[in-house]
Amino acid sequence: MTHLPDQGPQPGVHDLGYARLDTDRLERTGDAEVVYGAGKTPAQIVELLRTLHETHPDHAVLATRLSEEAQEAVAVAHPSAVVDPVGRTAVLGTPPVLRGTVAVVSAGTSDAPVAAEAATTARVFGADVDLITDVGVAGLHRVMGVRERLDAADCLVVVAGMEGALASVVGGLVGVPLVAVPTSVGYGASFGGVAALLAMLNSCAPGVSVVNIDNGFGAGVFAARVARRAAPREAKEQS
Repeated sequence: MTHLPDQGPQPGVHDLGYARLDTDRLERTGDAEVVYGAGKTPAQIVELLRTLHETHPDHAVLATRLSEEAQEAVAVAHPSAVVDPVGRTAVLGTPPVLRGTVAVVSAGTSDAPVAAEAATTARVFGADVDLITDVGVAGLHRVMGVRERLDAADCLVVVAGMEGALASVVGGLVGVPLVAVPTSVGYGASFGGVAALLAMLNSCAPGVSVVNIDNGFGAGVFAARVARRAAPREAKEQS
């Protein structure tokens, strides 16, 4: 067997043996690497968060999809971390200066975990968040009652399961960039969120983009990047 020579430490990579952290991501994209907790042990998550925090001491770092055991381990190892059991996230470090506003809109209370993940992610990635809950289409007066808040946002995250209709309704009410998140909430024929996903992909309302099922993280990143690059509202109104 031929053995390649050891190339030594690779620039921009922190090798922990079981993981190779992309420490240059913050410089390349403006956002640090995030720890995806599913499939990792609590000890690994604790070490990954610590390493990211030490590498980026002036930025908040995020871990998502944390089990209860991982949440407990992070809280013990990092007492200053903000752990959210609803969204299953942990944030360690200094929150950024917030630019722009993301409105995270959920159809029902059962969508709360995905909405919470999206909200936390948007804040860590630099946007202020307006969380609007339980305004599903079964009671249209509820979403009509928050129309001004929807219109005031720089980007919208619309989270819905069942038939996923809320994204189309909101997309027809306001002209704000919108990312829809189908959730796995629903009875058997929802097929674990596939019905909502297909409905959102087939939305007749223009300007609706869609992420994967239950992907609050991906939606939060997208929305925050849109919001923090948005022109100040004063400039919009003057133009």
